[in-house]
Amino acid sequence: MEAAPGSAGNVMPGADVIETAVALDGDGSCIAEARQLAVEFLTRVQSEYGVPVSARAMDLTQLVVSELVTNARKYAPGPVLMQLRLAGDLVEVVVWDSDPVLPVARAADPGRIGQHGLEIVMAISQEFEVQREPVGKRITARIALPDTPGADITGRRPQ
Repeated sequence: MEAAPGSAGNVMPGADVIETAVALDGDGSCIAEARQLAVEFLTRVQSEYGVPVSARAMDLTQLVVSELVTNARKYAPGPVLMQLRLAGDLVEVVVWDSDPVLPVARAADPGRIGQHGLEIVMAISQEFEVQREPVGKRITARIALPDTPGADITGRRPQ
């Protein structure tokens, strides 16, 4: 993990940004490698920086990483870049791939088997965005780290 100067999300300007990044090749082990990196990053954020990371956040981050890296590996040729970054009380999961086609969540269909990953990521993330890049696209999902009293499983307040 690297601490890079700058600011991101809810981090105070001038504060260090805590992040890590990895280039993943396209073999089958890259998904497990990405999940393990997420666990190591969040464990280190908690132990070295004293940032509270709930068990829910640990599990949801691994799920988001798994779904985004799986989709990138499945639909895009070439490497996948993944970045994990602390942004205030959120962890940002950023995945870049070379496919310029932006993903679209499909309509709910209880009879459909599989292909629910994007829907899951969007449902459990505090924030979700897709950006077209000069080459490919970048998907960012933000997950709340602490458990918030009165919040549902996603960390969002019930409305």
